Amino acid sequence: MIKLWGRTNSINVQKVLWTLRELGVPFERTDAGGAFGVVNEPAYRDMNPNGLVPTIQDGDMILWESNAIVRYLAARYGKGEFYPRNLAVRADADRWMDWATITFGIHVGPLFMQTIRTAPDKRDPAIIANSHTQLAKLAPILDAHLADRAFVAGNDFTMGDVPIGCQMYRYLMLTADARSADEIPNVAAWYARLCARPAYREVVMLPLT
Repeated sequence: MIKLWGRTNSINVQKVLWTLRELGVPFERTDAGGAFGVVNEPAYRDMNPNGLVPTIQDGDMILWESNAIVRYLAARYGKGEFYPRNLAVRADADRWMDWATITFGIHVGPLFMQTIRTAPDKRDPAIIANSHTQLAKLAPILDAHLADRAFVAGNDFTMGDVPIGCQMYRYLMLTADARSADEIPNVAAWYARLCARPAYREVVMLPLT
């Protein structure tokens, strides 16, 4: 059985949990990171020298970095088109996984930290404003991409939807007062498809803490 270390309110752990739920893979999870500690214990650092979550163990395989874990699980346990067999489609899924983290997520993260995990009197309005500005420029890129497809890599739900699906929940919750769904209708339709998935509702659509 797969072992997973990580707390449920971590966006990177949510990627892995959502993937495991979608694939129906049995696992056991240990709370780690944040208030739970564990990540600085020598045994954990032997597995993950970064001292971050998530980390998984699958037999003799120990792996960290959330997108790498999602790709591994998709490749090993994927059903249907979750791990695309067509290399071009798989590359498209890969691309949006990286875009979610490297391009979009780097602005969701500061907005989340400032708005949710920083006391009101400690927040930096400039950081919040910059995040809103940058995300408002980036969301239409995904919206245009989704104009002719149901999911990010085509008409099938794939691993490519996982990282950006996690980021998009936070983005939409944090910008609900600043952005209308009418401005990004294709994203809104795609998001509704994600919301129809039980695993997404269970793992990702949690109160932001």
